[in-house]
Amino acid sequence: MTVTAPLLTTGAAVIQRAPRAQRAHAWRRVTITAMLTASAWVAATPACAQEQTDASPAASSAGGSRWGLGLAAGVRERAYAGADRKFSALPLLFYENDWLRVAGATAEAKLLNYSLSPTQRLTGGLQLKYAADGYKASDSPTLTGMAERKGGLLGGVGLGWQNPIAQVSLEWSSDLSGHSKGQRLQLQVERRFQFGAASLSPRLGAQWMDRKWVDYYYGVRADEVLVGRPAYAGEAGVALEAGLRLDYAIQKRHVVFLDVGVTHLPKEATRSPIVDRSNVPRALVGYLYRF
Repeated sequence: MTVTAPLLTTGAAVIQRAPRAQRAHAWRRVTITAMLTASAWVAATPACAQEQTDASPAASSAGGSRWGLGLAAGVRERAYAGADRKFSALPLLFYENDWLRVAGATAEAKLLNYSLSPTQRLTGGLQLKYAADGYKASDSPTLTGMAERKGGLLGGVGLGWQNPIAQVSLEWSSDLSGHSKGQRLQLQVERRFQFGAASLSPRLGAQWMDRKWVDYYYGVRADEVLVGRPAYAGEAGVALEAGLRLDYAIQKRHVVFLDVGVTHLPKEATRSPIVDRSNVPRALVGYLYRF
């Protein structure tokens, strides 16, 4: 995670010059910021995040632990007018045992693992994840004079239903960082098709975002109004997503993958004067070593 090294080095120099009473608080802030910066690298890693769905319901409850490490490179468009597409290179981390699951920027404490039948299982738990949403005013001329919109730490609960037809998941999350103070509710259905060493996993999803979430990321405040950029107050809306993941096992422990997807933003977001795109595509390619 070399991205955090300059941050920690600079922070340490500043902290050492600060009054003693402020040092402990400053160290906590630098540590948390470094952790979130590192987590942002793995915030969009669906192949790693879906690793546990590669097993059957029976295998998922067999006990033990699984590890996965890898690298990925991705590109995604941005909905904000004039903002360039974003490229990223990121490490991948996956770990799972009977009580804990870590996949990318999501950590889950498992609370529910109930077998409905030999081929069906209900799972669920408490989740923490980092959402790398937002922008800076320097990202686009359209955003000049806008206050920064930050990503944040989300907390919530997730439920999953594994069955012979599809993997169904439902997640509710709330902004714990206090930036947007918003909430999200996401429903996703995914089906995995196996073809020897390769697999195809199409998915469909819908994500409800409350008024605070939409207003924070797509709204224009009264003090941000300019000619051609009127005030805008966002309302709750539902974004739709479609995606496809291709996995290929070169050998038993070596997997390469390609994940593509597109999100269709709700009209409550696209009506904003700082948004000029309703469909936001993205792609991710990478390699994962499974221990």
